[in-house]
Amino acid sequence: MGHADAPAPPLSLQVEVVYCPQPGDCDVVPLRLESGATVADAVAASGLLQRHALTGEAANPPLTVGIWGRVQRDLATPLRDGDRIELYRPLQVDPKEARRARYREHLARLAAKPPRKLRSAAKG
Repeated sequence: MGHADAPAPPLSLQVEVVYCPQPGDCDVVPLRLESGATVADAVAASGLLQRHALTGEAANPPLTVGIWGRVQRDLATPLRDGDRIELYRPLQVDPKEARRARYREHLARLAAKPPRKLRSAAKG
């Protein structure tokens, strides 16, 4: 089989751009773009930057962008049909510090509980 049998690239791509402004709240925008479109093209066409005020001073620090969970440093990365472009919001709390705080709260709850009584074996 030669190159003539290879499927031609699609003339358009179906992708989706996703932004979650807060946990549990996702804004998903399905798009149809021309073949050869880039990450930057999809982000601009989605309108998410304007809808969530993520431009100008509101975008400080700048958003991180990924495709299917892999960070893309180059917004000129070409897209493939079916890609999911994700806009990541900055972390509000350092994950390590959040874990430490939960552990401290757990220890405080344990210290506040009265000690459990051990059950003695039933004599019979």
